Amino acid sequence: MFRQTWALIKKDFLLELRQQHSFYGVLLYIAATVFVLYLSMPDSPDAQVWNSLFWVIQLFVCINTVAKSFLQEGRGRMLYYYSVVSARDFILAKLLFNVGLMIFMSLVSMILFFFFLDNPIQDTLRFTGIVVLGGTGLSLVFTLMSAIAAKAQQNAALMAILGFPVILPQLLLLMRLSQAAFGEVFRDGALLQISLLTAGLDALVIALAVILFPFLWKD
Repeated sequence: MFRQTWALIKKDFLLELRQQHSFYGVLLYIAATVFVLYLSMPDSPDAQVWNSLFWVIQLFVCINTVAKSFLQEGRGRMLYYYSVVSARDFILAKLLFNVGLMIFMSLVSMILFFFFLDNPIQDTLRFTGIVVLGGTGLSLVFTLMSAIAAKAQQNAALMAILGFPVILPQLLLLMRLSQAAFGEVFRDGALLQISLLTAGLDALVIALAVILFPFLWKD
């Protein structure tokens, strides 16, 4: 299983290298969005506004990054994958690749925010860990939504419609978690929220993807 999964991850990585316009397009989107925020704000935003802007931008970055995960796969290529790999290996490879890609994009966004909009965070290491957790959760949800949308006549709008009710609680939870890095007391309740985010929501999405994707795979 792991050999096939790794081969699929490597395949996606090589395709990303060959289609660099898509990768650089997302990077340009991140840089342009942060730069526009920098131009539109005469003063540095306070911590709460900074935090909210960061996570809202991460939401749209994730949609642009993960949307092409299944939508770029043609019908002929999917038939080939169906004949050589299992549904479980295929969806796990997509989930892992998109998690790695989204973590990279999230870290780039964080660095650009620090550069253009200052750094109001007092605990940068803790915030970086939350960014990694948040990027993982966002990418898992939208990878599954992308798989569903790909079977609905390649309708990318369906992915956003289905993903919004699912991602909204997770996004609000991330905003509350990241407030702990802005000098607030890190209470035991925040630890419970982290466990809910990582062991709860992310594990649930992975389980749903492994269980439900085989039914899409046979369609």
